[in-house]
Amino acid sequence: MDLREVVETAVIGLGYELVDLEMSNHGKLLRVFIDKTGGINVGDCALVSNHLIRLFAVENLVYEKLEVSSPGLDRVLKKRSDFERFAGERAQIKVRMPISGQRNFVGVLRGINGGFLQLEVDGRMLSLDMANLEKARLIPNL
Repeated sequence: MDLREVVETAVIGLGYELVDLEMSNHGKLLRVFIDKTGGINVGDCALVSNHLIRLFAVENLVYEKLEVSSPGLDRVLKKRSDFERFAGERAQIKVRMPISGQRNFVGVLRGINGGFLQLEVDGRMLSLDMANLEKARLIPNL
C-alpha cells in the first residue's frame, strides 16, 4: 500500500473522509485534510492525528511533522464525488490545456456528465474534460 492508501484507510475507519494529502519539504511535512458531515473540530483533528502517529510508528513511515486539519471553506475538489456533492456551489477551476485561450474559470458546478464537468459560467454551460482539470476549489459563500 502507498501512503495515500494507508492514510485513507485509517481515516475512513475512524468515520472521516480524506479530502487531500500533501507532502512537502522532501517528505518531512505531511498534511492531512479531513472532513465529515457537520464539519470538523479540533477534537476530530486530534483524534485522527493521534491515530496516524501510532499507525505510522507501526508501519515504519518516516516523517518529521504531521498536520491534520479541515479542508477549509475554499475546499479543494479532486474526486468525482466532490464535484457531485457540491453541485450548485461556486468554484474556481484551472485546466491544464487552455480552452479558447483560457485556463481559469469561475462558475457554478452543475454536476458531471460522462467524463465532463458541467460548469455554468456567466449564463452559459461549459463542459470541461475531467482529465484536463489541474486544480479546482470551492469559492466560499461569505
